[in-house]
Amino acid sequence: MDKVAVIVQDGAEPFGLGSLVEVWGEPYHADDDNPVFDFQVCTPRPGRVKGRAGYDLLVERGLDATADADLVCISPFHDFLDFDPLVLEAVRAAHERGAIIYAHCSAAFTLGEVGLLDGRECTTHWRYTDRLAARYPSAIVRPDVLYCHQGNVLTGAGSAAGIDASLHLMRETFGARVAATTARRIVVPPHRDGGQAQFIARQVVDCQAETLGAVLTWATENLADNLDVDTLARKAHMSPRTFARRFRDETGTTPHSWVTAQRLQLAEEMLERTDNPIDQIATEVGFGNAATLRHHFTRVRGVSPQVYRRQFAC
Repeated sequence: MDKVAVIVQDGAEPFGLGSLVEVWGEPYHADDDNPVFDFQVCTPRPGRVKGRAGYDLLVERGLDATADADLVCISPFHDFLDFDPLVLEAVRAAHERGAIIYAHCSAAFTLGEVGLLDGRECTTHWRYTDRLAARYPSAIVRPDVLYCHQGNVLTGAGSAAGIDASLHLMRETFGARVAATTARRIVVPPHRDGGQAQFIARQVVDCQAETLGAVLTWATENLADNLDVDTLARKAHMSPRTFARRFRDETGTTPHSWVTAQRLQLAEEMLERTDNPIDQIATEVGFGNAATLRHHFTRVRGVSPQVYRRQFAC
């Protein structure tokens, strides 16, 4: 991936565009040595693009910037059902030649209009998921996830989930180390799984209740141990049932899914940075044996640990 083009339109959402710039538009930094992209912001009619936050954008590049881009991003905009034929055609052409297409937030409707969501898992901001499903009945809309990635089409939920989706794609393309370095630069967690809930219903709890932060930190430092619900609940001084409910409310996922994701993340880093045998890595991250590691790794990453190592080893 060398060239990234971001399409903006009138009513441009500044945070949506900014989240794309943060991940894909950074210049070279000697302290991380991450890849630098030919990053271009473009629009159907170059010139002044109306913003929706009290200021406008001056965009000098037209949609020809998408013609040879490896990644074409569609930034969200206010009137997302006012489809511009020029944008639809540019997105369709980019997809047909094999570019990765990423629609952030309500820009998913643009992909639906082009037909790229037919038979494909997708998401958008929780406020619009019902409308997306009603307008494009052939789409498989997942209303409660952060992002969906199927084939060369990526859709992300609203606002900060755009960073999660971009970091996911960075991780898929360049490996865990590069994604983690990018996340550290913009001061966000390196990996939130796509299946995590968009909306986390935080309960109003007793002010004396302890946060789960200490338990989660302890778990990440002891991934090789047995980290079932009973063990974690004891560490949090809660009953297993209360702990599981509180965990879901505060993190948007289950304890098992969270622990598995942490173990996979550590396995990825060890595959990239060490020559340790797969069996040893499986034991050190808490999967116990290579077969279990391969099962979870292949299910989530789509490749075996050995293939991942060949692709991303430092």
